Amino acid sequence: QVQLVESGGGLVQPGGSLRLSCAASGIIFSMHYMGWYRQAPGKQREMVAGISRRGTTNYTDSVKGRFTISRDNAKNTVYLQMNSLKPEDTAIYYCSAKLFDEYWGQGTQVTVSS
Repeated sequence: QVQLVESGGGLVQPGGSLRLSCAASGIIFSMHYMGWYRQAPGKQREMVAGISRRGTTNYTDSVKGRFTISRDNAKNTVYLQMNSLKPEDTAIYYCSAKLFDEYWGQGTQVTVSS
């Protein structure tokens, strides 16, 4: 059974930082492309960042220079370091793992507000 479990969300003030984690089980983690997505109220889910099995990263323009995705294949975990957070970053953040199929976590809420 595939499980992706996100953690690390919460309430943070503008300009603050959070680090999200996603622990995977039931897959060969090192083979999968890992991504972080987010969905704000009333908006479509969008990709925030992705990292290939070789470590190549990509980011949506709005988070470049502020967010960093990384992976630890020994721990079957992908991370999203989020700095200089803005109110518009408020959303539910989801982890995904993709190879032949795509799997999703349950999401973790990130709220940026003063």
